[in-house]
Amino acid sequence: MTETIQLGDISILMTRKDIKNVHLSVHPPTGRVTLAAPVATRLEVARAYAISKLGWIRAQQSNLLAQARETPRKFVERESHILWGRRYLLSVHYEDHRPFVSLDHKRITLTVRPSADAQQRAEVIHEWHKRLLHEAVPALIKKWESRLGVRVDRYFLQRMKTKWGSCNNKARHIRLNTELVKKPKDLLEYVIVHEMVHLIEPTHSDRFVAILTEHYPTWREARAELNELPLAAVAWSE
Repeated sequence: MTETIQLGDISILMTRKDIKNVHLSVHPPTGRVTLAAPVATRLEVARAYAISKLGWIRAQQSNLLAQARETPRKFVERESHILWGRRYLLSVHYEDHRPFVSLDHKRITLTVRPSADAQQRAEVIHEWHKRLLHEAVPALIKKWESRLGVRVDRYFLQRMKTKWGSCNNKARHIRLNTELVKKPKDLLEYVIVHEMVHLIEPTHSDRFVAILTEHYPTWREARAELNELPLAAVAWSE
């Protein structure tokens, strides 16, 4: 069951869950606000908490609206693309064989059939992005499994509109946003560690923060850098 807390022009969607602490979140791209509260929390108590955080909510919404956003990519010659935090120029070749992508120190070369439209060119690049992530992710998971004393049974890559990652604690699965291929690799590692800590502590509790801080003390700086980088040029819907 959900309820709405209205604070002037701000609507907050409240849900009650089996958690110990209140969690307030402001979601991209428009600054939608949600509040998760322990099951026994009275509506007036949740409302008072939200009022106490009103300044923080407005600041987060302002940051989201001001955040840089990529212009839509057309996947054409000499277009700029980001990979692992670096900018590359795209070179497009049209040849009548199976599509592929190659990379050198300053250029991404996309080779597609002459009939390939922008959507098809985009999908070839997206599949290449996933292959690059599949090359990088397993080693990072293995590294942090030993450090955290946990096991990830499976990981998944997918387009995600509002999260960089997620964790299914019971199944021991983690999901990662394919947009992470555009960010510096240390930020990919931060997201992986964040999600793997959820295998120990499912919620963003004080215990979760303590564990994350112990093992990845610069997580706040990593989170800030990740959130300051340009958002993907996607058609958001909420």
